[in-house]
Amino acid sequence: MTASREYPGIKEIFGSMVFDRREMREKLNPDVYEQVVAAMEGRQKLDPAAADAVALAMKEWAIAQGATHWAHWFQPQTELTAEKHQAFTMQGPEGAPIDVFRGKDLVQGEPDASSFPSAGTRSTFEARGYSAWDISSPAFIVKSPKGGTLCIPSVFLSFDGTPLDLKTPLLRAIDALESRSLKLLKLFGQRGVRNVRMTVGAEQEYFLLDRPRAQLRPDIRFCGRTLIGAQPAKDQRLDHHYFGAIPARVLSYMEDVERDLARLGISVLARHNEVARCQFEFAHLFSDANTACDQNQILMETMRRLARQHDLRLLFHEKPFDGMNGSGKHTNISLMDSEGRNLLKPSNNQRRNIIFLTFLSAVVLGVSKFHSLLQASTANAGNLFRLGGHEAPPSIISVYLGSALTDLLRRLDQADVSLPEKSAMDLGLAKLPSITPDASDRNRTSPVAFTGDKFEFRAPGSSQSIALPVTMFASLWAWGVDQLTRMIEARSVNGKDPMDVALDAVKEAFKQGSNILFEGDAYTPEWHKEAKRRGLIEAETIPGKIDLLLKPENKAMLEELGVYRAHELENLHDIRMESFATSLEVEAAVLYDMLWEGVLPALSKQLILEKKSLSALDGMEFPEGAIWKDYMKGLGCAKAALIKDANRLSELKGKLAGMSAHERADFLTGTIIPHMDTIRARCDAAELTIAADIWPYPIYRNLLSLSA
Repeated sequence: MTASREYPGIKEIFGSMVFDRREMREKLNPDVYEQVVAAMEGRQKLDPAAADAVALAMKEWAIAQGATHWAHWFQPQTELTAEKHQAFTMQGPEGAPIDVFRGKDLVQGEPDASSFPSAGTRSTFEARGYSAWDISSPAFIVKSPKGGTLCIPSVFLSFDGTPLDLKTPLLRAIDALESRSLKLLKLFGQRGVRNVRMTVGAEQEYFLLDRPRAQLRPDIRFCGRTLIGAQPAKDQRLDHHYFGAIPARVLSYMEDVERDLARLGISVLARHNEVARCQFEFAHLFSDANTACDQNQILMETMRRLARQHDLRLLFHEKPFDGMNGSGKHTNISLMDSEGRNLLKPSNNQRRNIIFLTFLSAVVLGVSKFHSLLQASTANAGNLFRLGGHEAPPSIISVYLGSALTDLLRRLDQADVSLPEKSAMDLGLAKLPSITPDASDRNRTSPVAFTGDKFEFRAPGSSQSIALPVTMFASLWAWGVDQLTRMIEARSVNGKDPMDVALDAVKEAFKQGSNILFEGDAYTPEWHKEAKRRGLIEAETIPGKIDLLLKPENKAMLEELGVYRAHELENLHDIRMESFATSLEVEAAVLYDMLWEGVLPALSKQLILEKKSLSALDGMEFPEGAIWKDYMKGLGCAKAALIKDANRLSELKGKLAGMSAHERADFLTGTIIPHMDTIRARCDAAELTIAADIWPYPIYRNLLSLSA
C-alpha cells in the first residue's frame, strides 16, 4: 500500500521540520558549517559572523516551511517547557514589511523571568532572565493551522548566571561524564576515540480517557487523577488489556502523534497497550542524552495537543486510578564512543570486556555512594502514590545485574573474564524457530537494572521531565568513572599496563558497592529490612527524599563536578518542595469541593428517593421494611461522617497558612493525605450504594472505556 497525498509515508516527511545537520550542510557555506559542527562538539565558540549566517539560513528555511514566528524554547524548573513567540515579519522604516531575525536574536533572548520558580532568590519586580541557544540540540518547527513557530532549544539563566532551568545542569552533568569517560578510554590506550556520548531512550506511559466524560470530574480536570472512585467489577487483574489489540480510536491518535513526531525527526520505536485499562505506552529511539530529554518533552507536548483534537483526555499522572497500575517513564541509559561502540555492551573479547566491566562497576560504585540523589530526582507528588506497587519499582534504590554478571564477578580472580555463550532455547515445535535468550531474565522490581547493554532507571514518573533523573545518573556515573580512573592510575606504576591492573580496580569497586546489589524480589518486607540494615533507606517520605539533595556529600560531589553550585542545589531543593506541597494542597481543595458539590447532595437525593419508595408501601404487609430502614440509616450515617470529614479537612487546610514549604509538605503527607484517604474510602463505599443516575461523577467503569 503506497502513501496517500493526505498521509505521506514516514520516510517522505521524516525530519522535514528540523533544522538539523543535513539542512545546515545544505544551507550553509562549508566554512560556517564546520564552525557550527565544531561548536556543537564543544571544540570552539561560534563567532558573531557565523551566528548571523546561521540565523539567516534558519530564518529562510523556517519561513519556507510556513513558520511565522520564532521562540527560544526552554525548560524551567516547572518540568514543563516555555516559549515566547516573536514575529519574523515586522514593519520596516518606510512601512513595508521586512523579515527580521539576526545572529544575536538566535544566540540570546530575554524573556521575563519574574514568574518562574526561583525559590525566593528573585523578587517579583526583578524580571530579567536570559535564554541562550543550545547549539547541540537542533531547532524545530511546530506547525499550526495558520503557520508555525520555529523553536530554538535554549538554556535559561537569571541575571547573575544562576540556572533557572533543568537543561543547564543536565549539560554540565553530561559534559562531566563524557569528558571523564574519554579520559578513561585514553588510559586504556583507545587513542582513536575522539569523544564519548551519553545516550538515553525513554519509555512514556500514559492513560487516555474519553474527554467529554473525563471533563465531568473536577479531580481529573484540575489534578490529573481521581481523588475518589470505587474499583470497577472488571479491572486489570484479568490481564486482558496488556499487549492486546490497540483500540481503533487510540490507534488513530497514536498514528497522528507518530506522524507529527516524524516531521520533528523523532522515531517512535514501540507502541502498545499497558497493563491497566486505557493505559498505553510509547518508546522513542535512543539519542544523545540532551536531545533525548528535549525529544521527550516534545513528545509530551505533541501528545497533549493531539489528544484534544481526538476528543481524548491525556493523563500523565503517576497514579490516576487507585488500585490500578501507575504510569512511569523507564529511562534507559548507556555510553557510546565515537567508533559506534556501546561501552555497556558485554563482549567475548577480553580487552573489550575489561572496558565494559570498568564502566559497569563505575555505575555500581556511583549508585552505591549516591543512591539518595536518584531518590531525590524522582521525588514528586505523583510518585508519592506510585512507587512500590502495581508494576512500579520500590522507592528503595538497588541495582540488579543478573545472574550471569553476578557469577562473572565472582570469577574475577580467574584469567578468563568472558561471558558465557548464549544458547538457543528449544521451543519444541519444528515449525517455530529457536530463540536466543539473554544471559539473565529481567527483574521488574529493581529500580536500576542492567538489561544487557544499558541501565534502565525505572523510578522516574510519567509526568516528569527526565532531565533531572538523567542529570543525577550522569553525575554519579561520572564520579564512579573518576574513582575507577584513579584506582587504575594508582595501580599502573612501574610500567604496568592499565588493562592488566583494571580488574583489580573493578574488584575493589564491586566490593565497595556491593551494598547496592540485589537480585531478589524488592517488594518483599524482608528486602525492606535488609535494605535498612545496608543503609539504603535514608528517608521514608517524599519531603525527606527531597531533603536528600542537600546531604553534604551530595552537595560536595555535584559541586566538585561543576553540575550544581551550592546555592543552585538549595534553589532546586526549595522549588521541588514548594511544587510538591502546592500539588497536594490543590488536591485537598478539589476534594473538599467535590464533597460539598457532588457527593453529599447525592447521598441526600438517594435518601429522599428511598424514603419516598418506602412510604409508598404504607398500609402493605412488608416484613423487610426494617432492612430498608437500616439501609437508609446507613446513608444518613455516611453523610454525617462525610460532613465531619469535610469540616475536618477544611480545618486542616486552614492550618497550612503561614507554614514554610517544608512544614506544609510534612503536614500534608503526615496528616492531610491520610485524612483524604479516609474520605476516599467513605466516598467509594457510598458510590457502591447509590444509583448511577444520582452519583454526580462518571465512575471508573464508564471512565475506563474508549467506546464511541
